[in-house]
Amino acid sequence: MNELIKILQKNKSGEAIGIYSVCCAHPLVIEAPIKQGLKDDSLVLIEATANQVNQFGGYTGMQPSDFVTFVSNIANRLGYPINRLILGGDHLGPTCWVKESASAAMDKSKVLIEAYVAAGFKKIHLDTSMQCADDEVPLTDEIVATRAAELCTVAETTVKRVFGKSDISYIIGTEVPPPGGTKEEASSSSVTPVENAQATLDTHKKIFIQHGLEDAFKRVIGMVVQPGVEFNNFKVFIYNSAKAQPLKDFVASVDNLVFEAHSTDYQPAISYQELIKDHFAILKVGPQLTFALREALFALSYIEQELTAPDAQSELISVCEKVMLDDTNDWQCFYPSDSAHLKLYKRYSFSDRIRYYWHRPEIKAAIDKLLNNLTEQPIPLPLLSQFMPYQYEDVLLGELKNSPIDLILHKIMQVTDTYAKACYFQSSDEASS
Repeated sequence: MNELIKILQKNKSGEAIGIYSVCCAHPLVIEAPIKQGLKDDSLVLIEATANQVNQFGGYTGMQPSDFVTFVSNIANRLGYPINRLILGGDHLGPTCWVKESASAAMDKSKVLIEAYVAAGFKKIHLDTSMQCADDEVPLTDEIVATRAAELCTVAETTVKRVFGKSDISYIIGTEVPPPGGTKEEASSSSVTPVENAQATLDTHKKIFIQHGLEDAFKRVIGMVVQPGVEFNNFKVFIYNSAKAQPLKDFVASVDNLVFEAHSTDYQPAISYQELIKDHFAILKVGPQLTFALREALFALSYIEQELTAPDAQSELISVCEKVMLDDTNDWQCFYPSDSAHLKLYKRYSFSDRIRYYWHRPEIKAAIDKLLNNLTEQPIPLPLLSQFMPYQYEDVLLGELKNSPIDLILHKIMQVTDTYAKACYFQSSDEASS
């Protein structure tokens, strides 16, 4: 964690440096930032959300210790140093159990926190901002902070018991965007007022101290606020630095704290650079990476249709459609059911709810068949130019192997490269402008 703290301290001092945090559980998406880290000699931060990975398995079937093994195995295979790999837990709190009473949800949240900390996660986002079944709306900062302190107490007790000392870094915040983008087709995205950010910080500090967590509060490295970036199914709200200047000025005056910006996927490259300069030093991403994975797989599926006999094709896109229609739980409340373009939502939405289905056996089998079909015969360059033009260029130059897996990883790493350049590779002239 020391390397991460140094990055954040440099950001606080005005250097245009930060870190992007990949929140995903797909092996190819995990591989991409690790390869990016090897390429750039940079720190890698990977996080799991409570709905992906929890004590009950989440939608991935993994408990926190499983996720640690899963990511570590990929890093070891690629030769990335484990001591530079930071694992974080995102949205750790009642988010998976909001339909239950606050008491029941918090009991499960405490078990969740204990499992993450015992497994070795060192960056913990205490997210108690969501309402449970018997909560009055809206939750006050006092309630949110008290619940966060209760979870922090579990984390501190667990880390000392398991590792002998407390070295966890925490993220707090009450204005937390929903994981994976907003459901609403909004026309704009709001920016957190400074007075709200100040109240959140002051309330958490007061209540943490009341709970005997003064030392833990010193390790709160980031706070989640709304910087005015967001995305929904078909829109991306681009960062407006001028509107966020009051927040920049506020956080610059607070020692040892930066902002963590959620839902920053799909922003143009210049927006990431501006976010970093404005002390949104931790950029949370995920759906854009699985979106790139989906783009690559669908592109390869279209290539397969041109090369493979109909009865031997994987029919990946049709298989995805069938599985999503058979089980609507992970997309139905995010997409308008009365839309004439529902198929477009399911396949191409920025919210990318299809990412919840890649682990399904039928879809995994279709992907395996697709990759096998395209491995048995080289992909003709004209088809690559048609469906994967950026990859075609690098294949033509001899810089990329013309194989399905390499093409997919290259597609995902187009995205990680944009993040990395914003976080690590701005020139001193750019940083001072």
